[in-house]
Amino acid sequence: MTYFNKSILLLCLWGINHAIQAQSPLPDTLQPIRLKEVSVRTQRQNLERLPAIQNTYLWSGKKSEVIQLENTDANIAEKTPRQIFAKIPGVFVYDMDGSGNQVNISTRGLDPHRGWEFNIRANGIMTNSDIYGYPASHFTLPMEAIGRIELVRGTGALQYGAQFGGMLNYVLKNPDTTRAISLESVNSVGSYGLLSTYQAVGGKLGKLQYYAYYSKRVSDGYRSNSRSDFDGQGISLKYMPNNRLSLKAELLRSIYVYQLPGPLTDAQFEADPRQSTRARNFYSPEIYVPSISASWQIAPRTRLSWTASAILGERRSVMFDRTANVVDAINPQTLTYAGRQVDIDGFNSYNTELRLLQEYRLWGKEATLAAGVQYMNNDLHRRQQGKGSSGTDYDLSIDASGWGRNLHLRSKNIAVSVENKWQISRHLSLSPGIRVEYGHSDLTGTTAYYDDDRELPNTIKRSFPLLGLNGEYLLAERQTLYGGFSQAYRPVIFKDIIPGTVYEKVSKDLKDAQGFNAELGWRGQAGKLRWDASAFVLQYNNRLGNLAQYDSDIDTFVLYRTNIGHSRTYGIELFVEYGAPLGDEWYASIFTSTSYFHARYLGDSIRINSRENQSIRDKKVEAVPDWISRNGLNLRYKGLSVSLLYSYTAQTFSDPLNTVEASSTGAIGLVPAYGLLDINTTYRIRNFTLRFNINNLTNRQYFTKRPTFYPGPGIWPSDGRSVVFTVGVRI
Repeated sequence: MTYFNKSILLLCLWGINHAIQAQSPLPDTLQPIRLKEVSVRTQRQNLERLPAIQNTYLWSGKKSEVIQLENTDANIAEKTPRQIFAKIPGVFVYDMDGSGNQVNISTRGLDPHRGWEFNIRANGIMTNSDIYGYPASHFTLPMEAIGRIELVRGTGALQYGAQFGGMLNYVLKNPDTTRAISLESVNSVGSYGLLSTYQAVGGKLGKLQYYAYYSKRVSDGYRSNSRSDFDGQGISLKYMPNNRLSLKAELLRSIYVYQLPGPLTDAQFEADPRQSTRARNFYSPEIYVPSISASWQIAPRTRLSWTASAILGERRSVMFDRTANVVDAINPQTLTYAGRQVDIDGFNSYNTELRLLQEYRLWGKEATLAAGVQYMNNDLHRRQQGKGSSGTDYDLSIDASGWGRNLHLRSKNIAVSVENKWQISRHLSLSPGIRVEYGHSDLTGTTAYYDDDRELPNTIKRSFPLLGLNGEYLLAERQTLYGGFSQAYRPVIFKDIIPGTVYEKVSKDLKDAQGFNAELGWRGQAGKLRWDASAFVLQYNNRLGNLAQYDSDIDTFVLYRTNIGHSRTYGIELFVEYGAPLGDEWYASIFTSTSYFHARYLGDSIRINSRENQSIRDKKVEAVPDWISRNGLNLRYKGLSVSLLYSYTAQTFSDPLNTVEASSTGAIGLVPAYGLLDINTTYRIRNFTLRFNINNLTNRQYFTKRPTFYPGPGIWPSDGRSVVFTVGVRI
């Protein structure tokens, strides 16, 4: 600045100051100035997307959703999936374990049984009980403990695992790090004897962050003899010696005892869907998930993460395991009930993973490398067909004859994954990747009914690469095209390789299911409109099934378990939401979350009776509806939020032959379409939250699936109308 410019600036400042002093004398002390009230209003969104890079993972080009539970009106006390996942198109809900115990969902026409087509995680730690023997997740978190739910569809599988369904990650709430101690209490009461309490404490002490919770929930259940008792605890400790390194230790536990009311036939369901056919059946998983992890920002563009975890515990059941048309009654001759069957699965699954994320420049363009190595060592101890007591309580004792099956499936597997994102241009990025799996599973043990000279498929090996490619193109500031292709596989699991009787036989050449996910989507926001529209193809090869086969050794036909063929699912997934203010304090939004599936078998045959097989080419895949549509309206006024949700699921078949007429046991037949109406209301004021849920307002009597194995073949009615009232407070 020149001398002349400085002089002009000083002269101007002197003139302004002189003019102010001429109008009013300078006060001796500062006087308060009253400002006009400023109102800052934001609309809480409960559905978001994962960032392109998160920790040591690459999500660029993948279809992802993040549900912010803090902003939902859903019935979280009972974990009602159709409400929690309402804005994620294509989520199929399977009701099987009583309200509030576990979430059983799938996407893209896959099997929803305990979510076992997903890689299920809690705070990034895998919770599938045994990914190679029993991939279901028997561990369950109270929904009150969860801050958000992250879902990545199948094309992201190369980084976290090779599951067809994708990755489902439940992220626990973070402690209030501005305080040494903070408390949260959430308590619910509801229909059918529901009582639920959740108590949590958290905070920050120096460089240590901590969060701990206790949850208890009991319910008499919608049906007779369907009482449930859940208990869960968790503690998380995070130590940050500096701003580049964090160390975490966690221990999570869940246990519940659910009284299974038994399956129904179609006639029984029509007469009274709340009735029970069993009063002596119980099921109880108890699971511990310990873990330690570290995250290290080695350099500004280099991050390293490491985890070591385990899934430890048991899945226990004692059941009178018969079809719905067999009455469980006292024998007039012995004056006792029949003996029950006891089954116990012991889980000892260990996992460790090291991941690296490196950002760099190549030929003047930004690039990001994500690499990982994962090792698993699992031992699934299956004890089944124990002759249990004839009592009526939860009793796991068996007689001196021991277990009908006493088997170990020991699996070891190592996987190496590499994915690299290249920023081709300002708008376009591509992310090719590869995952190499190598491992084997060994079966040992005894079966009381199977001759020693009949070999079981006691060693299953896996060794193959899985390839993938994802891309993303920025159309506008808030509009993106994304797409990708990723191979996937599902291991042959324990129940597939164990014959039930001497008249069953399992192929020695069973193959793991393999295939791919491919998708193309367009998501974005324009003004008050948000959307995500995508189309996909899911190829599922080497599906398992049963054939009738003549066995010359025993001169009869046997049930032969083998790979029966392939299936392919085409689909469209659409989410659209429009929201706008209606005045100074009112806000309204409306959305649709709709999917269409075309799932068909591509060929081969399946057993139809003891001596015959029949082609299933072009038959619909069982339990896959053509349409799933959830549509909602939300109104907000200050701290009050009211949501109306209508959920529709089209009809499905229960078997690959697409049988329409119901069998006498209720295990086979059409599953009718159903539509459900829910009203959820939340009022938030300062540190208090009041929530009122009316579930299935019209009291629709329906069922979601006809299972062929656990919890028993037949109809399992879902809940009718219920109400839940919740009070939450934070201090």
